[in-house]
Amino acid sequence: MNDTLKVLETRRSCRSFKPDMVKEEDIQAVIKAGTYAATGRGLQSPIIIAVTNKEKRDEISRANRSINPAWAEDFDPFYGAPVILIVLADRNVPTYLYDGSLVLGNMMNAAESLGLGSIWIHRAKEEFDSDFGKQILKELGIEGDYEGIGHCALGYAAEPAKAPAPRKENYVYYIK
Repeated sequence: MNDTLKVLETRRSCRSFKPDMVKEEDIQAVIKAGTYAATGRGLQSPIIIAVTNKEKRDEISRANRSINPAWAEDFDPFYGAPVILIVLADRNVPTYLYDGSLVLGNMMNAAESLGLGSIWIHRAKEEFDSDFGKQILKELGIEGDYEGIGHCALGYAAEPAKAPAPRKENYVYYIK
């Protein structure tokens, strides 16, 4: 099996990260993979916000956690990952949601290829529709009508990945 297909078949969501910071060159490689995701009409509607600052990362974690009031105060929705790559996309582009989703997929597969753990964390839409998220965009000088698509939590896995679940029956239908 070639390396790409192996990555696609073996990547699993990581829900327990070591606190160790990811090497800068690996972060940059994952981000670069995201920027090469297919986008509708090649418009490249997404943007990526890379968060490696622990204080800001923890602040974003608290904001994300607050969206679900059932979670305990000490719950970290990013499972301890030291790096958060936030994907947003321009709502004015008809394919923005798909574009941003492909960016996240590329980054998670790139992470796997580098021996890193990753997981897609939701609630970026709620975060960046809030005053909290709008303030982050303002601080970064990002203007436009961006919607949060998701977070790619990234780091070194604290435990081995679980085996994949069996593929469901009737996953694929053929027209020949």
